[in-house]
Amino acid sequence: MKLNIRIAGFLLAGLLLSACNEKPKAKKEIVDTAKEEKAVDYTIPEAWVNKRVEKAKAKLEKTDAGKVVWAAMEAHGGLKNWYGNGALAFRFNYQPLDGSTQRDSYQVVDVWRNKAVHTSAVDSTAKFGWDGATAWVQAKDSTAFAYDTRFWALTPLYLFGHPFVLDGEGVHLELLPETKYKDKVNEVVKVTFAEGTGDAPDDYYILQFDKETHLLTANRYIVSYPAYFKDGGHNPEKFMEVGELVNVSGVLLPKELKTHWTVKGGMPGEYITQIDITDIHFVKDIDKDFFEVPEDAKIIKGL
Repeated sequence: MKLNIRIAGFLLAGLLLSACNEKPKAKKEIVDTAKEEKAVDYTIPEAWVNKRVEKAKAKLEKTDAGKVVWAAMEAHGGLKNWYGNGALAFRFNYQPLDGSTQRDSYQVVDVWRNKAVHTSAVDSTAKFGWDGATAWVQAKDSTAFAYDTRFWALTPLYLFGHPFVLDGEGVHLELLPETKYKDKVNEVVKVTFAEGTGDAPDDYYILQFDKETHLLTANRYIVSYPAYFKDGGHNPEKFMEVGELVNVSGVLLPKELKTHWTVKGGMPGEYITQIDITDIHFVKDIDKDFFEVPEDAKIIKGL
């Protein structure tokens, strides 16, 4: 589960839900409100996107593992759509089945620059984020976010943004033997990270892709974040089942993830976490200061 300090909910407070049962505004309302707040066009110039896509393709097609990942990127809608549609907005509701801390926020992620702003699904005044260099939190109640917000700022993106999030520096890919999953042959790629890459370079993912469709089916991973494991090490490996994919402006993303403990043979065991991902959409009109650290926010120091 990789917080991308290595390698951003709805647009503004007025665009976020004031309570978890309030319906989101229509897309036109979001755009109109943003423009009233002197929004800027948050899309990346096409020439920049094309250059980055070409660079990624050239890099990935040098290895067998990279070819699998590139085919998956294409099957999921392509890097050009991923980077060219604007910032990605969604609600991510992480629900451990043992009753431990739920993490439910609306968030907007700048997938180009790796910045994020989260707003609590139950209190629209409680926020936290990552501006590309600094982690921050802004909340009246210190218990508004009963978890490590620095770690969690980009973690949701790294749980459901595969394979697109593998376009970055310090990413190592290894092709593993094929496996059978749900009666279909899956290609398997292990993802590791170069030393010194971010807060938890010892994390890894083992991604499974349907060999016929090239779509992501599952993700095995560990968490080695030093704040959680002060003496080193990591949690037991988890197996994340990828649910139904939805088309979001040409990009295929899951609306549900189910996490299990991994058991012998790399298969899913006990079901431990339900993750619902809703209100997924790209936004192009955002206030120019949206991802900046608020003046009255508390800065969260690194490790």
